[in-house]
Amino acid sequence: MKAPSPDITLRYIKPFVFVLCLLPAVFLCGQALMDQLGANPVETILHSTGEWALRLLLLTLCVTPLRRGWRWHGLIRLRRMLGLYAFFYAVLHLCVWVVFEHFFDVHALLNDILKHPYIMVGMAAFLLMLPLAITSNQYMLKRLGGAQWQQLHRLVYLVAIAAVIHFWWKMKLDISEPLIYAVILGILLMLRHPAIAKRYG
Repeated sequence: MKAPSPDITLRYIKPFVFVLCLLPAVFLCGQALMDQLGANPVETILHSTGEWALRLLLLTLCVTPLRRGWRWHGLIRLRRMLGLYAFFYAVLHLCVWVVFEHFFDVHALLNDILKHPYIMVGMAAFLLMLPLAITSNQYMLKRLGGAQWQQLHRLVYLVAIAAVIHFWWKMKLDISEPLIYAVILGILLMLRHPAIAKRYG
């Protein structure tokens, strides 16, 4: 019997990945409804949404090396969804900080950004994500042209670096967790070196 093509297999994988990416938000909502977010619910939601944004961002960067290694070119179709989910959790992270931690107080928000370098770096990461999310659709790809679109979307590397720094500086003393993400990011960036990429391309 003929094995299913990678494209057919991916057709079933995409909905599964979509649901998996949504589960952290659903789980957080469930915890909130059952009052299980701990002594500081805002901090719990901030940490969770921020970490999931970083995880999904790193997963987005995993797609190209995996595609090259497995020769499964259809895998690239997951990248946009993972990237948009990373942006979704980054938006939630920002909204919780703006609404529940500072109650839309612009003065307090600006003061917090200027006072804490990790917030400034996190804000820079978010602002860099905006054009990537806006131009993630086929219409913008055609309008910008492939070369210009690819050049713009290389900002994802700066976003990932800034996101890791944001998390590292936020944790201050216990850097074991951000160190893991930093190592993963370092490996993913190394795999994009032309010599290594050519070997597995």
